[in-house]
Amino acid sequence: MAAAELPTDMGRTPQDERTENVEKTNGVVDDGQTNNSSTATRDGGKAESDNAMEVSPKSDNRPRHAMTGEPLSLTREILVVMVVCLAQLMTQAGVSQALATTIIAGDSLGITNPGTRSWEIAAYSLAVGTFILPAGRWGDLLGHKRLFVVGFVWFALWSFLAGVSVWVDPIFFFFCRGMQGLGPAIILPNGIAILGTLYPPSPRQNMAFAMFGSVAPGGANLGAIFASIFAQLAWWPWAYWAMAIACLCVAVLARVVIPSCPTKGDRSNLFQRLDVIGSIFGVGGLVLINVAWNQGSSIGWTTPYTYVLLIIGFLLLGIFAFIESRAAYPLIPSKIFNRKVGFVLACVACGWGTFGIWVYYTFQFLLVLRHQTPLLVSAEFVPCSISGLCAAVTTGILMSRVRPAYIMFVALVCFTVGTILVATAPIHQTYWAQIFVSMIVTPWGMDMSFPAGTLILSGAMPREHQGLAASLVSTVVNYSISLGLGFAGTVESNVEKGMGEMEVLKGYRAALYMGIGLAGLGVLVAAIFTIVTRPRGGGGGKKT
Repeated sequence: MAAAELPTDMGRTPQDERTENVEKTNGVVDDGQTNNSSTATRDGGKAESDNAMEVSPKSDNRPRHAMTGEPLSLTREILVVMVVCLAQLMTQAGVSQALATTIIAGDSLGITNPGTRSWEIAAYSLAVGTFILPAGRWGDLLGHKRLFVVGFVWFALWSFLAGVSVWVDPIFFFFCRGMQGLGPAIILPNGIAILGTLYPPSPRQNMAFAMFGSVAPGGANLGAIFASIFAQLAWWPWAYWAMAIACLCVAVLARVVIPSCPTKGDRSNLFQRLDVIGSIFGVGGLVLINVAWNQGSSIGWTTPYTYVLLIIGFLLLGIFAFIESRAAYPLIPSKIFNRKVGFVLACVACGWGTFGIWVYYTFQFLLVLRHQTPLLVSAEFVPCSISGLCAAVTTGILMSRVRPAYIMFVALVCFTVGTILVATAPIHQTYWAQIFVSMIVTPWGMDMSFPAGTLILSGAMPREHQGLAASLVSTVVNYSISLGLGFAGTVESNVEKGMGEMEVLKGYRAALYMGIGLAGLGVLVAAIFTIVTRPRGGGGGKKT
């Protein structure tokens, strides 16, 4: 469907769309590969996989083992979902472990500039956001389980080296944080794709996706708490070494728990099918644009190389678009884009860009202006975990009953309200007045937007592109966090003119106002599409 056309199926629920998508996909699903005629023709009639999950749309809703054809036991199913959910949990823990130790680690490494300190988080999110797309393609072709395990091993390696950087310098630490982010970039899309191929479209699948999203606040909270304990009571590098140990344990567990079978199919022409050239230009463009925005907040836009990087980044993205339009196996097929996809990605970008600003400046507000310890601040974020779990379960129940436009609209409102509460909080106000309420409200934005966006795109794409569907949402989520911090940091550095308490507060509030504007834009986009996609004559009707 062309982007200029108005989709005629907007009035239907995601359950209807995913059911139709499965009916159009004939044959056995093997690790995200389908045997329909078009795919068989393009791929030489062969499907590739190393995962052992197979779903028949005519069967019950339970996942089946590809080698035996028997449904997985309930215990095995629970274990698989738990291991996959650990991908989301560990990813968010990787963000928050740096967030909680920003000042302590920064002082240890000699980092004093606030804009430079933001790279402790931005470098990680940048890597996650830019490499997810190619990682999803790797999983489609090489096997989602294999990439899932490899991603955790990579995550462990660079977590260990990030701790070692205490004996090197800040540049090496930022580099390790970026390399560390490649691990989540691999495990996130492939973990979601495992769920997408494990279940047929059903309320059971909805709940699995919702649970995947629900662990995000808990993961962020756990990462912050353990990092704070190590930083305050021991030594901050142990936060990264402990992360390395945990990632290795998850890799072993995933290797044992997730069903697998020998990879089948011809692996010729991998260079072309992986779209290596397109990936280089696409990733390069995204990296340079993000680096320019984040560097601009620390060294200023008067430094020539910041805007030169920005210009080169946009040029690389233009070349990427040209290459993709002529590629035999494009990283992002143009046919997947329509107004529905644009609506989802725009809302996710606005919401999660706001979330990055909210979480970073809330931490800084409590640490710097309220003079609280990292461990106490981490404890004050605990309500996010409980609220996020409630939001995810509610979203899983609503997913097949409520149109996605409504869910996205409510999510963006939650992002907006949560950020307003922090931006207007006085320094000496009690925690329970506004900050606590913000901790309750904001997770609903996270845990409504992520599973909703993932399910919409997963249901809108054929099974051979499950890795791509997962990658798009995760790319926008993580890239928006990093880019949003760059925007907010630029605003803060231009408003904050001194180191006094009121000057610092002024800079923080200016950055948070930037987040409010971003979330407000998301609310506007969601409201417009809620109106445009409203079916005529009541529920279930098609938009004409």
